[in-house]
Amino acid sequence: MMFPFNISEVEISTFLLIGIPGLKHAHVWLSIPICLMYLMAILGNCTILFVIRTEPSLHEPMYYFLSMLALSDLSLSFSSLPTMLRIFLFNTMGISADACIAQEFFIHGFTDMESSVLLIMSFDCFVAIRNTLRYSSILTSSRVVQIGLTFAINSILLVLPLPFTLKRLRYCNKSLLSHSYCLHQDVMKLACSDNRVNFYYGLFVALCMMSDSVFIAISYVFILKTVLGIASHGERLKALNSCVSHICAVLIFYVPIITLATMHRFAKRKSPLAMILIADAFLLVPPLINPIEYCVKTQ
Repeated sequence: MMFPFNISEVEISTFLLIGIPGLKHAHVWLSIPICLMYLMAILGNCTILFVIRTEPSLHEPMYYFLSMLALSDLSLSFSSLPTMLRIFLFNTMGISADACIAQEFFIHGFTDMESSVLLIMSFDCFVAIRNTLRYSSILTSSRVVQIGLTFAINSILLVLPLPFTLKRLRYCNKSLLSHSYCLHQDVMKLACSDNRVNFYYGLFVALCMMSDSVFIAISYVFILKTVLGIASHGERLKALNSCVSHICAVLIFYVPIITLATMHRFAKRKSPLAMILIADAFLLVPPLINPIEYCVKTQ
């Protein structure tokens, strides 16, 4: 918790982001692969959205959910793109408090949205395997839209208080953030006024998002139970194969989050370089790999 604000302390309105420690001289060169990753992620996800929209045979629940995942990935990429490019391409570290708070809202919002989409897709996999013949009648187009809108609105409402709780804090003396983009827990630590509300609500948001991973794990327990009940070995493999892309997407998304959370909580000697690389990979890798994985699995 923070100490009461001291009138002698200088209040700040600009934060400093960080690139990769010890490699500031190479930021321009690092910007090349980073720009290529962003470009490939944007093109890949736009391609998925275009193909699903224009190909009538893909107007099915599974591909509607895939388009939601592509939208989440695109939004997440565009949320972090401005500061990542400013740091690595132009070596510009400063960001205004208002811009930083806005960025953390979009990053947390679209992160929670992607987590929700992965949860919906696990339910889709379960229904497709458990009730193959009734799949189309259970997940109708209107029901898919309702599910998508419900989870999207829930994600927005969940993170909506975050910028307001950050805006009410005072920031003084410390201005250096720990990543190449703004996160709620990172900005909150710079405050020199009482940030208990931020701490507890931030923890609540994190627990809500991690609960998605628990429900995804539970859904796969039921999926595995259903698959083991199938008599034909070939049908078992076919059923499991239909979930491979989703399993990869879940692992790519949750492993960096869980790794960072574990390092923050339990690591006695945290490597700043490792944490920054994992945090950057969290926003760069899923939007890049998901289109490739799903395009390989879908002819």
